[in-house]
Amino acid sequence: MVNNIKEEMKRYNHLNTEIEGVYHEAAWRLGLSDSAMFILYTICEHDGSCLLGDITRLSGISKQTINSALRKLENDGIVFLEPAGGRTKKVCLTEKGKRTVKDTVCRLIEIENNIFSSWKAQERELYLELTQRYLTALKEGIHELGREL
Repeated sequence: MVNNIKEEMKRYNHLNTEIEGVYHEAAWRLGLSDSAMFILYTICEHDGSCLLGDITRLSGISKQTINSALRKLENDGIVFLEPAGGRTKKVCLTEKGKRTVKDTVCRLIEIENNIFSSWKAQERELYLELTQRYLTALKEGIHELGREL
């Protein structure tokens, strides 16, 4: 039983790594860095603007990397930052940014949507439910790591 679990985890980890590699290839083919693609993807999901803190929180990417990618996107005229109250900033697409997102991230989202729409509703729900359960349990396990020392 333990060997079976071990092999299944190896397979799961391999698939996860391979999926990350495919997203890296997508970014490369679209002429974007991984972090720029994630930023634009997140902004696109939020209808053209998003709080900087949300981008950092959702990405798992360091603040320094996000800020570097944002500076480049700003310098390229793709995004601009605006105050959103207090020290909070909102990242917004420029007109050029909207065109860029349409030509890049929207194409990726269309591929993802086509894949999901090819699955039955029960398959999608099961996939999402199991992924959420795994994520929740993983977060709980990771949270306990430091407490054991």
